[in-house]
Amino acid sequence: MTFTPVSSVHVSLDFGDGPQRVGRLAIRQQKIYFEYDRAFIASGLEISPQRLPLQPGLRSFDTALFEGLAGVFNDSIPDGWGRLLFDRAMRAQGVRPGQISPLDRLAHVGKGGMGALTYEPEIGPEPAGGVIDLDRLAAQAQDVLEGQADDVLAELIALSGSSAGASPKALIGYNSATGAIVHGRAVLPEGFAPWLVKFSHAQDGADAGAIECVYALMAKAAGVEMTETQLFPAKKGAGYFATRRFDRDGASRLHAHTASGILHADHRTPTLDYQDLLALSMIITRDIRETEKMFRLAVFNVLAHNRDDHAKNFTFLMNARGEWRLSPAYDLTFSGGPGGEQSTMVLGEGTSPGAPHLSKLGADAKLPKTTVRDIIAQTLEALAGWRSLAKAHGVRADNVKRIEARMAKTA
Repeated sequence: MTFTPVSSVHVSLDFGDGPQRVGRLAIRQQKIYFEYDRAFIASGLEISPQRLPLQPGLRSFDTALFEGLAGVFNDSIPDGWGRLLFDRAMRAQGVRPGQISPLDRLAHVGKGGMGALTYEPEIGPEPAGGVIDLDRLAAQAQDVLEGQADDVLAELIALSGSSAGASPKALIGYNSATGAIVHGRAVLPEGFAPWLVKFSHAQDGADAGAIECVYALMAKAAGVEMTETQLFPAKKGAGYFATRRFDRDGASRLHAHTASGILHADHRTPTLDYQDLLALSMIITRDIRETEKMFRLAVFNVLAHNRDDHAKNFTFLMNARGEWRLSPAYDLTFSGGPGGEQSTMVLGEGTSPGAPHLSKLGADAKLPKTTVRDIIAQTLEALAGWRSLAKAHGVRADNVKRIEARMAKTA
């Protein structure tokens, strides 16, 4: 993979039936500009209604946030693991991260990113094919985290797509009938569906995948919408957690936009409140049912002690007709949060939010009292299954006890 700096990038939207030109990004003297294509303005499709409405003329944004990109394009850029891989590969060519512009990173994403936005020119690695071994990939990912194995960077980059988050992960194709797993960025063979699989950091513990798997099962029991999930077997540890991608449906794609990108909220700095997210759900989707889905997710995160509920862990999806909805939930697992607090507060409470705060949150959102009460009760009932589910999935005994104690404090 050779690095070639770019000064402009064409943005398109591809729902699976061919790209539609959205506009053009250009960088001049380290400042990024964007302009919509006139034909796209006529289409009426709002890819980012809050911060990048359909209007003619050049637009630019504060360079202090998202390195000068609009949030909708920043959503396409990998962070955490994906950024580490790309920067490591560039350093091997003598290119420092400071020499890489956001447009270079978008060109690297090309057509293989999450969601429906695509970028040209495409300078990323060619999509690979063939069967993959998860144990081998996990070992290679750990070598990279330890500062080794530069020779496998190209394969890991090709598998990471524009996925976000600190944990190593790979885009795969999975055949549930045969159990076969193939590279997921290429066109998938018949019978394979697009999935994402995670590998643990060494500090996460060997049962991190099992914990996330149990949280997914509890979330589904609590009525939280999720895609299919799976705990793939591993030679070491309890297994690799995987989930079916919600931005793909066969050959079709959906436009994905995080709350961070919509609101221009830095996910590294806790600034959001669930009150903001419930209001945003209604503004974006214009559907009280989607607001209720966000409330249900808020209840689960708080009561299950998932405190890594930052602004990039909430996504909205848009189809080709311009209709928005909240995406299925993802990244649900036990976590301590920044400074031990909830990343997204509940009516200003971040240290010890609980059921009383959630009840008031639902009431302030004008949700029926019976709905609020039933959601909280259903969630508590689902979380009561933690101990038995955790033991059945190989979670370590000390983690079973520790997480059970933390969840009890939020009830």
